Amino acid sequence: MNGLHRLLIGLAAVMGACGVMLAAAAAHLPDASRLGAASSMLLFHATAALATVALADRAIVHARIGVVAACGFVIAASLFAGDLTARQYAGHGLFPMAAPTGGTLLILSWLVLTLAAIWPRR
Repeated sequence: MNGLHRLLIGLAAVMGACGVMLAAAAAHLPDASRLGAASSMLLFHATAALATVALADRAIVHARIGVVAACGFVIAASLFAGDLTARQYAGHGLFPMAAPTGGTLLILSWLVLTLAAIWPRR
């Protein structure tokens, strides 16, 4: 396992922790529906990133393409959840169209994982 794989695992673990914290905040704060959505994105895609790294490490999917997908999951879910969380606590998003950009990148990351699964290995 290389350093990038370890970094992705560490970032996915942080995403999971943040997802749990946001779920707790959504359960206890009034009018915090954005936090529930942010929590879900982080928890689902932390798991997806972990699984993708494992698949790439075991050469079940094309390793380099799989790592691109895992990086996409981490970056895009963090962008999406970060924007929703900023809207909840700061009253404004990270930048215009940040959440939709993150969502679009998540869709692309799933498609990249599809490519990693079907790409012929040497």
